[in-house]
Amino acid sequence: MSSTTNTIDTSMKDIKVVKAAASSFSKPRSSSITVDTVSSTEASSRRSSSPMEGEGRSTIITPKLIRTNNKGKKNELRNTLTLALGGGGSSKKGSPSRSSHHSRKQSDAARAAIASFRTAEALHEPTLRKKSPPKVTFSDQEMSPEVVTFSDDSYPESIKEQDVTFPAIKIHARVDGPLVMIGFGSIGRGILPLIERHIAYDKTNFTVIEPTTEFVHILNEHGVKHLETAITAENYEPTLRTLFPAGGKQGMIVNLSVDVDSVAVMCLAQELGVLYIDTVIEPWPGIYFDSKLSNAERTNYALRERMRETAKKFKGGVTAVSSCGANPGMVSWFMKEALTILATETGGILETIPKTKDEWANLAMTLGVKGIHIAERDTQISTQPKQPGVFTNTWSCDGFLSEGFQPAELGWGTHEKVLPAKGYAFEYGESKCGIYIDRPGGDTRVKSWVPGVGPQMGLLVTHNEALSISDYYTVRDADDNAIYRPTCHYAYHPCNDAVLSLYETNGAGILPEKKHILTADEILSGNDDLGVLLYGHSKGAMWYGSRLSIDETRKLAPYQNATGMQVTSAVLAGMVWAIENPTQGFVEADEMDHVRCLEVQRPYLGSVECHYTDWTPLSNRINKFEEDIDNEDVWQFKNFLAV
Repeated sequence: MSSTTNTIDTSMKDIKVVKAAASSFSKPRSSSITVDTVSSTEASSRRSSSPMEGEGRSTIITPKLIRTNNKGKKNELRNTLTLALGGGGSSKKGSPSRSSHHSRKQSDAARAAIASFRTAEALHEPTLRKKSPPKVTFSDQEMSPEVVTFSDDSYPESIKEQDVTFPAIKIHARVDGPLVMIGFGSIGRGILPLIERHIAYDKTNFTVIEPTTEFVHILNEHGVKHLETAITAENYEPTLRTLFPAGGKQGMIVNLSVDVDSVAVMCLAQELGVLYIDTVIEPWPGIYFDSKLSNAERTNYALRERMRETAKKFKGGVTAVSSCGANPGMVSWFMKEALTILATETGGILETIPKTKDEWANLAMTLGVKGIHIAERDTQISTQPKQPGVFTNTWSCDGFLSEGFQPAELGWGTHEKVLPAKGYAFEYGESKCGIYIDRPGGDTRVKSWVPGVGPQMGLLVTHNEALSISDYYTVRDADDNAIYRPTCHYAYHPCNDAVLSLYETNGAGILPEKKHILTADEILSGNDDLGVLLYGHSKGAMWYGSRLSIDETRKLAPYQNATGMQVTSAVLAGMVWAIENPTQGFVEADEMDHVRCLEVQRPYLGSVECHYTDWTPLSNRINKFEEDIDNEDVWQFKNFLAV
């Protein structure tokens, strides 16, 4: 079997495919690539020279090619290659081994794209420690030798009794001034040990603002101060001003709360000169429920446009990262990696790795990507049956209910022919990138696809990334008219207990009083598979994302399940990026250096995989019923919408 060789120019900071080769294999029903870092050299610098550009380094990468048919049978082919990623390390080249029993030839361009991920070096290589890890005290030449303590007490007894694999403990960044976390729910508790491992700070200057005392024992065990109060529109300014005294070193606000106005706190952070990060654009209470506002005014489009308009006042100001969790957040970084792979897998058209918004948008247009699903399947199950009347979820029940009862919402592509029933386009704001459907997202279903289970029904729950991704990848002509924009929306299948909880809530017509978040100790088994499904291009559909099991999660960090870890690790990555890039003003995840962020986050993501599938929303019907479908273009939104 002959092979086509591409020349890779390793003298440039970004890998350049000098000669592109066409794809030489027929599309299987489903295939996947798992990327594992085997070993690596340490980069000389951890800072990016610009927010969209990471330092190069030399890395050995082992792609694991998995072919999957619809019955789940797998054949594996493992090739090892060494690629130089330019700068920051010695230059090495290698060629893959060849296998005669596989018809597919992976192009050098594809390998270059995989290598361009610049996956975390030593951080990605886990260290096996029996039982709980030894007590470790981090030191820093410029700070007190006991800045951060990571101890056995960080782990519950159920974890201590297991063999636990921890990512190598490595300090990525330092907060010089006060560190303030607003909210100590499931995400706040989960990120605490990650902050301790990877961010240096003054323990005497770390405060968590949380109105309840339910988990104060965890704060006490970790030596974190607890301010027992609820942040409101009336007290947020004096409360935060007290914690960030004038003239002090630059601190950081980590906002992981609900019902605290994100934009208000972001503006105050600008005035105080402190860094900021959150996972969602939250309003003050009164928007999600019992609101006098119209449904259009209760959308994430309205919330995002307000944030983006406010951002214009603070260009070049202190960095404030908006909506940076798993999704929104991590999925925007996956989107860029997915485009890089797709470009090289469809003929090697990628000459250089894009750096700017316009370059990324033009790449997506050139590849013919019509749309993106944020396709997620949560299969985590509890050891105990769900109790009737108790809203049960693997993450914030309040957060899920809030977004579930906002209108269904999505970024609207330029290829779409007709609005859905009860669908309305936004005619105001700068982006005009989205539409909403006048029905709750938590009761609106769409057809989608994820690895493992394959075709599924997901909920069209509104999310910020549906808008930010569509907006970021918009191509405009000289008259500022959108000539290309992909459709983008969430297609979420929550855990089974949450599905039943939503069914009960919709049936009752009232919000539940009892709520419960499944902890790692309660969950028997399952995964959270979360990624981006790019469709409409020459290879049909491609899913790229994280497949993280509860068993892996327990071995990585305490206080969280698989769903939570995908969020907390993204917040950690966002914190590191903000500290390293402190004068970027208001930013969204799409505008950040995805290479650096995933380098920090990847050790906590389980298996990161790429799958191709020939599924379409018109596939798989048990019986034929009358449907309003478009057979000429299978990727029209009307074909996905199941209601």
